[in-house]
Amino acid sequence: MTNWVYPLGTAADSKWDVSIGTSDSSFTVDGWAHTGLKVASVPAGAAVELPAADEERIVVPLNGSFTVTVDGTNYPLNGRPSVFSGPSDVLYSGTGRAVSISSADGGRVAVATAPAKAAYPTRLVTAAETPVELRGAGNCSRQVHNFGTPAALEADRFIVCEVLTPAGNWSSYPPHKHDEEKDGETSLEEIYYFETQAAAGSGAPSDADAIGYQRVYASDERPIDVSAEVRTGDVVLVPYGWHGPAMAAPGYDMYYLNVMAGPGPVREWLISDDPHHGWVRQTWESQNIDPRLPFGS
Repeated sequence: MTNWVYPLGTAADSKWDVSIGTSDSSFTVDGWAHTGLKVASVPAGAAVELPAADEERIVVPLNGSFTVTVDGTNYPLNGRPSVFSGPSDVLYSGTGRAVSISSADGGRVAVATAPAKAAYPTRLVTAAETPVELRGAGNCSRQVHNFGTPAALEADRFIVCEVLTPAGNWSSYPPHKHDEEKDGETSLEEIYYFETQAAAGSGAPSDADAIGYQRVYASDERPIDVSAEVRTGDVVLVPYGWHGPAMAAPGYDMYYLNVMAGPGPVREWLISDDPHHGWVRQTWESQNIDPRLPFGS
């Protein structure tokens, strides 16, 4: 069976800690065609480069601030101390443009990609402009930064957002899928890039092993069965099937960056819930949002 789980270091390439599915990735994943992700730790005063290619890109600071150069124009991105500090500025580069990402003080940066044909302008989306959604309720409460969704960004193929889940809560729940083009559903492969931390006030020791879990399982005859323990820097690919929950273990907050794109004619996130578990959504009406949200408030 194809490998869908990539712990930190197993998808590295030169300066990149993660390089999966992009135009310049040194290795490919069987059956993976519509999305890509690169993550780099950039030393102070250094830069990483991406050549011009027929793919659209969005640059997402994970920690630290960056300057992104596209077609000779510099775009400063005010970053953040960590992904748990709230939204960051991000930059959509458009298609067919070389990109250089530098940092005066150093930091870590992600670049979400998707093969694309239509051209859209380069756009800076500031932290203040980023739509912040509190989704779910009770122990299914989570925080979503919708900077790369159709309502927030003009783009050709991909849908990009990030999700923060307080310790002990479940995200991507109830389990859902988007692996068919049909009424009420779009076909989208999906990348989950994870980061975890000991929750504030948890009393965790300095050497605590901040963990979470991700589940993916078959929705039809195509076999897939993922029950992965995840930590900072790990990646899980979802080519098809039901996925969820993404579980933040007690004591540890969870973050994930989602990159979605597919072959269909419409850039839209339409999902079907696993019929065994979709009823859970109804219970949220009588519950409050977790008071630990929003992060970064």
